[in-house]
Amino acid sequence: MYTDPAAARRVLEAVWRIESARLVASLARLVGDVGLAEELAQDTLVIALEQWPRDGIPADPGPWLRATAKHRAIDAVRRRQRYAEKLAVLGTDAVLQQRDSEDELLDRLDDHIGDDLLRLIFTAAHPVLSSEARVALTLRLLGGLSTTEIARAFLIPEATAAQRIVRAKRTLAAAGVRFTMPTPAETMDRVNTVLSVVYLIFNEGYAATSGADWTQPALCREAMRLGRVLAGLLPDEPEVHGLVALMELQASRLPARTDQEGRPVLLEDQDRRRWDRLLIRRGLAALERAESLGGGPYTVQAAIAACHARSHTAADTDWKRIAALYEVLAYLQPSPVVRLNQAVAVSKAGDPMRGLMIVEALGAERALRGYPHLPAVRGELLAQVGRIAEAQVEFQRAAELTRNEGERTLFRARRESLASDQGHGTLKSPWPWSKNQ
Repeated sequence: MYTDPAAARRVLEAVWRIESARLVASLARLVGDVGLAEELAQDTLVIALEQWPRDGIPADPGPWLRATAKHRAIDAVRRRQRYAEKLAVLGTDAVLQQRDSEDELLDRLDDHIGDDLLRLIFTAAHPVLSSEARVALTLRLLGGLSTTEIARAFLIPEATAAQRIVRAKRTLAAAGVRFTMPTPAETMDRVNTVLSVVYLIFNEGYAATSGADWTQPALCREAMRLGRVLAGLLPDEPEVHGLVALMELQASRLPARTDQEGRPVLLEDQDRRRWDRLLIRRGLAALERAESLGGGPYTVQAAIAACHARSHTAADTDWKRIAALYEVLAYLQPSPVVRLNQAVAVSKAGDPMRGLMIVEALGAERALRGYPHLPAVRGELLAQVGRIAEAQVEFQRAAELTRNEGERTLFRARRESLASDQGHGTLKSPWPWSKNQ
């Protein structure tokens, strides 16, 4: 058993990243309050931070966290019951309803979904919240993302992200929203928000916004699991299948996105034999299902990912089709990030000047201020049209903006390679600088 405090903290950090979402979800089912559930989960984390470095890492860290959290929840319910009883004795109307017995609390039957994580997603997607608050709160509770990571995902200041989360919890509490599933009819109204949440969780796993790791596969797996459950629940909803297709096709590249030392491997340098063929087959099948039902923005993105999946080599990639699909996506889902990706595709299809014009028009977009991929894409396009000195400046700026160490290394390496390539009379373009490539 480890007793080294630093080792214990590292293990706890890794376990917490995996277990925290399920922990909050199961606690919310027990206590019926998402805000209280997160507080109890944080209490459990504090207890672990105190005990594990002192007493050693438990043999089964996940069950230890769940058991500790359950006892905290039971204590909280008992305190609430005693408070209600005292109010009744004093002749005051009890504002807290009497809860189930302890045995019933722990053995409560599942509802029509039967999944705590999805129940929590739909609770956080309650219409009493704004769409931004719904997504931010669910990312915090289920994605295990920090406020900083959520801010980066939204391209908003960290303080704004924190305010959204706090206000969302207060709004749910003030409205008396309970931890229950909506009816099947109400469920449909919340699907779009749920899909946004699941995709943002996946995207953070596929291309981490901060830290030393290039990817966080555990987040991708969790998002795909939630997506598959949703597809089973809503078999006739095209965008559910579109999102599943998109995630599985993107995730098929994960084994090739890093080398044996964990360093990033760029799209055009990846060994495509390492791409997960099973995920590709599953993704293409889900895409076919989505397209047969109509589809939408997620389905179009999945079609873009399918262009890469069907290409045996980087040179085989049908960039003209990808550029055309981005044109459709920009119409269906106007977004500066979509336009940035379109610029990459247009350039790769053989028109770097047009791609540069798209990027230049995005320079005034407030949402992209501080977004490292904007200067990275601009730098690549400037290099392609021969403006090397300006390109180097852009890659240096991108390196300063990113919070991901692997990405920073790539941007700096590209800046240095431009100087080297220019000196040798050559100019290599190793990668479309788009987060989702």
